[in-house]
Amino acid sequence: MARNRIASGIVMVPCVLLGSAFLSTAIWGDAASDNRPLAIGIGSLLVIAGLLSLAIQGGSPEAVTKTDEPEQPL
Repeated sequence: MARNRIASGIVMVPCVLLGSAFLSTAIWGDAASDNRPLAIGIGSLLVIAGLLSLAIQGGSPEAVTKTDEPEQPL
């Protein structure tokens, strides 16, 4: 099965955005003082997972979707 670029983008965008929100809350938020290590851990894991979704190659190079040939009139 070939790698679906749209699906990896759908995974990447929310992971990176949510991970950066966790990291920014851990760094600049006063409310996260007790849970700062947890917020840093979750944020880091989300950012790494989002970036890995683009970096990991799925499928083989031969698994390319072929387009249909146009129909020829009879």
